[in-house]
Amino acid sequence: MQTIGERLEDARKRKGISIREAAEATKIRGDYLQRFEGNQFDLGLAEIYVKGFLRSYSHFLNLPADRIINDFNALGLGSAGRARTPSREVYGRMDLTVATTGESGTQDPGTPPAGGEPPSAPPRRHPAAFARGGGNLHNSTGMDPALVTKIVLGVVGVVVVVLVIWGLKSMFSGNERASPVPTASNVPAAPEETITIIAIAPTTVEVTVKNPDGTAGAVLLPRTALVRNEQRVVPWRSALYIYSSVTENVRIEVRGTRVALEPSADKRNLLPAPNTRSP
Repeated sequence: MQTIGERLEDARKRKGISIREAAEATKIRGDYLQRFEGNQFDLGLAEIYVKGFLRSYSHFLNLPADRIINDFNALGLGSAGRARTPSREVYGRMDLTVATTGESGTQDPGTPPAGGEPPSAPPRRHPAAFARGGGNLHNSTGMDPALVTKIVLGVVGVVVVVLVIWGLKSMFSGNERASPVPTASNVPAAPEETITIIAIAPTTVEVTVKNPDGTAGAVLLPRTALVRNEQRVVPWRSALYIYSSVTENVRIEVRGTRVALEPSADKRNLLPAPNTRSP
């Protein structure tokens, strides 16, 4: 019978994806997924997180998540991925509070102690914290250690439940503590490449896009009369036709560098594509 890790690894390989791709898709750290496939569940996290990650990864791999979780529970692993051993501390404290009335009788609260004066007020009774084996617990003027233990454990349990709920809400609402992934909305767009048309002397210019068949296409700059030193800035497309009534009166610059045109007989000069010198 295959282990949990072997089933996860086989399912991932059948999908033809890597650990990194699975981590990006499930938003679970890649080293966690790699440990799962190696049957290592000691992630240093609470057990509820480990189960949550296992369930999400199983759903992603189209595996029965409930069966994976049941197999994980059958391993008897705690929140840190190690075998759980029962704590004897609480039981030891409980044993200390048990009164064995069969061996020693209880003293009547209304009877003063031998050799002493009667108390001014009857001693305060405290309710028994536990009843074990039909015996009665002794009365004490101090708080029962077992009762203190129960109160402390109850408070700790409430705090843990609140923290787990808060952690799960943060994880599934996208507010988990992780580095933000850049998206198209927060990545600044690269500046558009442009060309500057400078009139050395009066002339008329027009800029159109060159179609694949060699014809003029979209108009980027309608036919415009320019005086000396007048400039126009247009976007630099794959290839442009620049018409000039007097070709020698036009200068083309890109980022302050002059770019040579390829003249034609009809004064419709061709500007090469960006970062190239051929149409």
